[in-house]
Amino acid sequence: MSFVPKRYTVTAALPYANGPVHIGHLAGVYLPADIYVRYLRSAGRDVKFICGSDEHGVPITIRAQKEGVTPQQVVDKYHALIRDSFKDFNVSFDVYSRTSSATHAEVSSGFFTKLNDEGKFIEQTTQQYFDEKAQQFLADRYIVGTCPNCGNENAYGDQCERCGTSLSPTELINPRSMLSGAQPILRDTKHWFLPLDQYEPWLREWIIDGHKNDWKTNVYGQCKSWIDQGLHPRAVTRDLDWGVPVPVPGADGKVLYVWFDAPIGYISATKEAFPDEWETYWKDKDSKLVHFIGKDNIVFHCIIFPVMLKAHGEFILPDNVPANEFLNLEGDKISTSRNWAVWLHEYLADFPGQADVLRYVLCANAPETKDNDFTWKDFQARNNNELVATLGNFVNRAAVLTHKFFEGKVPELGELTELDQDAFTQLAEFPAKIGELVENYRFRDALAEVINLARLGNKYLAETQPWHLIKTDAARTGTVLNVSLQIAAALAPLLEPFLPESAQKLATMLNLELGNWASAGRSNALSVGHQMQEPALLFAKIEDAVVETQVQKLLDTKKENQLASTPVTPAKDDVSFDDFGQMDLRIGTIVAAEKVAKTKKLLKLTVDLGLEERTIVSGIAEYFIPEALVGQQVQVLLNLAPREIKGIKSQGMLLMAENADGSLALMQPSKPVRNGSSVA
Repeated sequence: MSFVPKRYTVTAALPYANGPVHIGHLAGVYLPADIYVRYLRSAGRDVKFICGSDEHGVPITIRAQKEGVTPQQVVDKYHALIRDSFKDFNVSFDVYSRTSSATHAEVSSGFFTKLNDEGKFIEQTTQQYFDEKAQQFLADRYIVGTCPNCGNENAYGDQCERCGTSLSPTELINPRSMLSGAQPILRDTKHWFLPLDQYEPWLREWIIDGHKNDWKTNVYGQCKSWIDQGLHPRAVTRDLDWGVPVPVPGADGKVLYVWFDAPIGYISATKEAFPDEWETYWKDKDSKLVHFIGKDNIVFHCIIFPVMLKAHGEFILPDNVPANEFLNLEGDKISTSRNWAVWLHEYLADFPGQADVLRYVLCANAPETKDNDFTWKDFQARNNNELVATLGNFVNRAAVLTHKFFEGKVPELGELTELDQDAFTQLAEFPAKIGELVENYRFRDALAEVINLARLGNKYLAETQPWHLIKTDAARTGTVLNVSLQIAAALAPLLEPFLPESAQKLATMLNLELGNWASAGRSNALSVGHQMQEPALLFAKIEDAVVETQVQKLLDTKKENQLASTPVTPAKDDVSFDDFGQMDLRIGTIVAAEKVAKTKKLLKLTVDLGLEERTIVSGIAEYFIPEALVGQQVQVLLNLAPREIKGIKSQGMLLMAENADGSLALMQPSKPVRNGSSVA
């Protein structure tokens, strides 16, 4: 720790309100931030935990346009979903606000105005694509065209999603507007820029010289690389109608760029929640500011936002920015657009009451120093082998044996053996060891030490064997269980930052207040004769079938993605209307269906066509159960010349739709119609 603060301001990166949150978000940002804050509170520190929804920017306007709703409706929906997901996973924000609030508009506008009035911005006129038909400037994502690298005809103005190449709109071949489809033109537009290059000397001193030894290597390395490459002015405004309006005359149709207004959201959220004391947490030099983010946000929180704060002059700078790497899913990068994710709200629907299990697995496998991978098999193994067999097993054995042998009352502590004294000595060391790891942002190692404390308890029970000892020495058995229960009591406050629900269950079982960090590690946390509650299992085993269901869900998603990316079969050559008119297409109802003997693919169908019943042989047996087809209305090509198939005269053809994987679907009317009706 670089200094001893009087208070802490801890922020977690504002989640973008354009979709739900997934396990990668929780593992990389919100869980480590919550663990840190819970530890600080338990250790008696003054801390405010700040977050909120990032609700401005082009992707939200695009989603609103596609869904036929307003941007406000989009952010209202996802703000509520994200907020509730965090609450369900016990992420303990002091405030969870949003950047569409009136307070945020006031604070971010005031921030911009102060910098503008003091000449901290530079004004530049640049050329940007303009849609003459829609009469508005186009953000990069509102422009599509042909990628100059791979030929993808639907590349965006900032990136081609087929080949991954970063682009600028002017590099696109045949650009067109997503709003009107028209070809845009380049037009002059004025914007305000933050001159990052002017702050390079200060950034070198503050980051490269000042934080080399206390920031994580991935954070420091990325910052140094950016600075060494040379910084350039960056626009803080853009032409858009969704966001905080630029508060200067002549800036109609312009808003603050989302990257500029979003981090100010930390300040506005604090002011909104604590109007009388917010400045203490943001302006007092005795306050410590810590940002929890993912690696994709390092440049914004370590270079751009600090430059904004430095230019403003009234705010403290971040003391640390412990960014994590990315969490992958079953060997593949998590992708919201491809639905390749485990969404938090869906997890709790499938695993009700098991938020702590996911918290445990994500922390134990956190991408603190490199990208890591979440797999459902590892999820199952960690739950069964570590939570159930190690932590839960120790607590359960200590509690059950105490109830069995001593009516659930903490027994007398007799003369201590060397084994007992060693257990107490090790117990006393755990709080400081775990606390130091948390304060150095090594949450994975800290959680491992909590489990090591449970392992100490299991080892102690295995060596003393109170279930056998009770037969010969009840007093010694009481001492053994007293020592074991003191270990269990220490587990509750030490476990709380990581698994808050389980820690509370344990404290309830012991009939004990959860306690704080200072109460952990004592050898007399439970007094002799203290009455405990009935034992209850902290964790439950997860069976193979449960994880197989989750794996299959992902496999189905992967299959859907593959089908979606498979090119559609090219159109056939044109035919005349007269040729098409010769086809007699009718609606009929299948009245009987059976498999054709000695074949795998053929079904014999009897179809009522209003005029008559006809027999049709169709190669669809791999995709349909005969009995399920009876009663279904279908489209039939009536005037196809009869053909004998396997000795059966087939009089017509069913119309089917074929997916890219070869699977078939019936072509059916949207509502029941009379058999024999023409398809026009």
